Formats: sequence, structure tokens, C-alpha cells
Amino acid sequence: MLDSEKLSDFFAGTSLLSRLCTQNGFPDGETLRFEVLDAGDGEVLCSVTFEEVVMEGAGCAADRVTCWGRVRVEIDKQGDVRAARIEAGEPHGS
Repeated sequence: MLDSEKLSDFFAGTSLLSRLCTQNGFPDGETLRFEVLDAGDGEVLCSVTFEEVVMEGAGCAADRVTCWGRVRVEIDKQGDVRAARIEAGEPHGS
């Protein structure tokens, strides 16, 4: 059973998305968006986009890079996330 709120909480709290960052930055949760592309028995395929925040040495944000990916998420019968893996993705622009 797909529970959108649990899926949203998962994406907001997972460190998995940092693998899509290439500038040693971190995903900005305020820009995080996801869309369910396909839902099957016990799993969903999601498209995920966010801005990577790149910091400079002084601790200020130096740049933002738009990143995207496709993440396959395994869910149990209660809608809780059991596992997830990145299937595709890369950063875009700077």
C-alpha cells in the first residue's frame, strides 16, 4: 500500500540522495520534489529533484546545482520504506 506521507518523510530524511551530489554539497530539503513514476507490488519508482547546496570555506552557500535521480523504493504492506536504491541520476547545471 502506497503511503505518500511516509514516502515524503523518507525522502526528506534519507542520506541516499547525497549520492546524487557531485560538489560535496548536500540536498536542500526545501527544494526536494518527488513524483511516483511507477507503482508495483511492494515497490515504487520515483523521480526525485532537488538543489544541491555547495558551501564555501567560510560556511556560506557558494552555489546551487540542480540534481535529479530515479529511486526505486521497496515498501511493506503498511507503507513503510524497507529499502531504497538509486537507479539513475546526475546533477544538471551550476
